[in-house]
Amino acid sequence: MSEYGALSDDFYVNMNLTTEMDLPQGRESILHFFDQVRRRYPEIENFYSRDKSEFVLEEEKRSGAYKWVSVEPKRINSGSVNPTTFDDAVKQHVQVLELVPFELYAHPLDCEALSMMVGFDYNYRGNHNEILAEAIGIAPGLERFQNVPYGKLLSVEPAIQFALDEECRTQCRVSFESRTTAYHVRSGEFGEEQISVYMTVRRYDSLGPNESYVDEFKRLSGLCRDLIDEYLVSNVLQPLQQAIAIK
Repeated sequence: MSEYGALSDDFYVNMNLTTEMDLPQGRESILHFFDQVRRRYPEIENFYSRDKSEFVLEEEKRSGAYKWVSVEPKRINSGSVNPTTFDDAVKQHVQVLELVPFELYAHPLDCEALSMMVGFDYNYRGNHNEILAEAIGIAPGLERFQNVPYGKLLSVEPAIQFALDEECRTQCRVSFESRTTAYHVRSGEFGEEQISVYMTVRRYDSLGPNESYVDEFKRLSGLCRDLIDEYLVSNVLQPLQQAIAIK
């Protein structure tokens, strides 16, 4: 299990490359690209399409850990769920990006955005909004709203987005997803759904003449890892894990 896997019930690392122009959708291009992925990762062998516009190659979901790669008209995605290590997930995404310029003709000039998203899921049978408010807190200006009549929390999904360079081309977003609805609160019936924490580090705009998808993704993954280690673990992940354990 990854060093981050112990901090949540499920942990995953995704790569997303969005292009300005349409990617090849022809049978030969798509199959050849996925065949090259399979040569590098033979265990990723289940191929299928969604709505005739998204093609997916996916590993069998054994013990909750698996890899997947997909191609959409303007997006290439690679994901690793519960990877053995963070570096293993990065290596997978790097190998996919090495193929992209040659197999799908995605020139670095064609880049609209390149991102790494790291997600943490927590199983919790109860009001997700209340546990998020307890573990993460509510902005001081909004705290008193919890005291209004019938003031049961129905939505607490804070988010923050900030720049990581002077030009604001590299940005980070931290967000949360509660799966508690008004029906759950009204009925008092809560299933064991997952609370999600997402950190996304994204580079916008075309890559320069001396930049490549691989080098840029390695830079993003380094930034993401530093932010997780220095900020997210102690201020978000551990408090949420502890709050759920107490309940």
